[in-house]
Amino acid sequence: MRFTVVTYGTEGDSRPLVGLCRGLLNAGHEVQFFADRSTLAVAQAQGISFHALSGDMKATVGPEGALSKLMRKGGDVTQLAKAVALIADENTVEWMREITTQAQSSDAILFSGIASYVGLSVAEYLRIPAIGLGLWPMSPTRAFPSPLLPPWQMPGWLNLLSHHAVNALMWWSFRKRINEARREVCGQMSRQQMWRDYPVLYGVSRYLIQQPADWPEMWKICGAWFVDSEAWEPPATLAEFLDAGEPPIYVGFGSMAGFNQKKFLAAIIEAVAGRRALFYPGWSGINPVELPGNFHVVGDTPHHWLFPRTSMVIHHGGAGTSHTASRAGVPSVVIPFAGDQFFWADKLASAGIAPKYAHHTKINARKLSSMIDFAAKPEVVGRAKALGVAMAQEDGVACAVHYIEKHMTEMF
Repeated sequence: MRFTVVTYGTEGDSRPLVGLCRGLLNAGHEVQFFADRSTLAVAQAQGISFHALSGDMKATVGPEGALSKLMRKGGDVTQLAKAVALIADENTVEWMREITTQAQSSDAILFSGIASYVGLSVAEYLRIPAIGLGLWPMSPTRAFPSPLLPPWQMPGWLNLLSHHAVNALMWWSFRKRINEARREVCGQMSRQQMWRDYPVLYGVSRYLIQQPADWPEMWKICGAWFVDSEAWEPPATLAEFLDAGEPPIYVGFGSMAGFNQKKFLAAIIEAVAGRRALFYPGWSGINPVELPGNFHVVGDTPHHWLFPRTSMVIHHGGAGTSHTASRAGVPSVVIPFAGDQFFWADKLASAGIAPKYAHHTKINARKLSSMIDFAAKPEVVGRAKALGVAMAQEDGVACAVHYIEKHMTEMF
């Protein structure tokens, strides 16, 4: 079968889907992958046919980008919806045209993230199945609140309501531009209601989120999706640093940007307190020249290779980083910025492998130091190792491939 897989976001949004694409290829299917240009190197390395969607995700999270205020100050789900809708406003027509042109011979569209409504529209236009792919659980349930809301403890009915409310807000934010693109590119009628009855597969670990009992069969927690087979050799300087002493603390915040860099870096340096540490600047704009000698600066490094060689991972709580650190069997210290990061921070704390999170605007050296001390406790380290062993037995890609094939067989 021929599948078109569509997403838009940072590498953390793309990499798990590349793992799934590789699984589909290994199962004998044809796959083409659409994502932001900055995230496509891993698809190329995996031998997956790929296309760059219009837009510039790095500029979007930069100082003048649509997500910059959200990263800098934080914000509620309404502000998040407005910010991601701005990205779609700039690119939706182009995305619709780019995907429609290349997907003419596809048997199904698999979609994720802020490109979801485009993927659903293209599948509708081509009259082929649409299958959702999620990195956090957005399908309504009574088991937990929407991951885009603060992780409060609420009664089941309110959890369920929160999912419907957030999903409706997202649709309302995207609807106008999606309908314009539907008319302009595909000649489709406008949609007043969001799509509801389609399967969704979630690339998240069952050890962090159990399958909700109130979900229908078409919504499935599969286990996390990883890309593990990359041939990669560390630079000599990194290998020498790792060999020179105890496993270091890893500090990195991926694509997060726009925050108070000097204040943040000063807190990190003081809290690490001379311990051996790795620092990944990512898109933060932090100048690593200011780091003391106990820090070693790394560039883009496969997390699945690096994290098992660390003592703990200080990160932003993205779904991909949270899962990779957990699978590596090391504790986390989570400093979330926006979106689902608070959800994952709460899940890692609930699993006993991370301290209670602190919002990035609230972090200081004293708070971060206490969080590091918690993560270094022997009982926390032991729980992290046990969870890593358990997660290593999951094969989320195989599970997802099975359900995709099952759905396609039932459709035809």
